[in-house]
Amino acid sequence: MARNAPDGPDAALERELGQLKAEYEKLREEQVRAEQTLAHLEAELSSLEEKARQEYGTSDPAELKARLESMRAENERMVAAYREHIASVRGGLDALERGVNDDAR
Repeated sequence: MARNAPDGPDAALERELGQLKAEYEKLREEQVRAEQTLAHLEAELSSLEEKARQEYGTSDPAELKARLESMRAENERMVAAYREHIASVRGGLDALERGVNDDAR
């Protein structure tokens, strides 16, 4: 049987078919990688949700956000109280030093 001419219409179709097969294989490999990535990310999400439920009693993003905001507000309150305490201690030390310096004169 005679082969098709290298420049004939059948040869062009064969080349295109070869290119399409190669593209299909590339896309199939990308799909497999995407499915593997998705499975990995779903497993990681499940693990993180379980960890959040154990540590915070919920894995709901809205509830976690509200809890985080509450914790930040509490931290700000505690820092402000500590700042006031330090200022009070500093003021007491300054007063003590002034008293000592006044007595030394």
